[in-house]
Amino acid sequence: MKLLRTIALDPSDTFVFDVAAEPGEWAVSGAFRFCDKDPATLSGKARAAFRSGFLGVQSWGWSTLAQIVPATERDCRALIELLAGQLIDRFGAPDPATARTAAEEEVAFVQSLCAHTIGSLIAVHRSVNDGEVRESFRRLQLRQGQGHRKAFSFMEVEEDVEPDGNIRLADMSQERQHR
Repeated sequence: MKLLRTIALDPSDTFVFDVAAEPGEWAVSGAFRFCDKDPATLSGKARAAFRSGFLGVQSWGWSTLAQIVPATERDCRALIELLAGQLIDRFGAPDPATARTAAEEEVAFVQSLCAHTIGSLIAVHRSVNDGEVRESFRRLQLRQGQGHRKAFSFMEVEEDVEPDGNIRLADMSQERQHR
């Protein structure tokens, strides 16, 4: 089994986003964070998060890149429970069962993005087309002989993966301000 973890190749996420995800935390697409917002009205750091951020589940911060990593069933269950708890606490999910179902759908979507080899980096681009949010995902491949230590040692692989349009996390309540 494979899942996504946030990765920081340089400190840019701390400047780009209001809250940057901690490197190495479990990541999901996070597009549901914008279900109660009009993307056309977003600006600055909120717009950057909408356009290119993966959501770090623990910090509720954003990461420009996520890395495909090996995971166990236990990791997957822990991620689902962590996300379900965040959906209750930060997003006002009506009950644990609803939150868990939404978290399971989001984690299943993440798993669908992990068809590439372990260690591959994934980038997201979100846009609005005819009032609908569209996500496209690209795999970044290391140049031959390079390691992850330099952000500019990657070349993009032209592979877009369209998300499953049946995931409806937007049906949940508006996000609550976390204290």
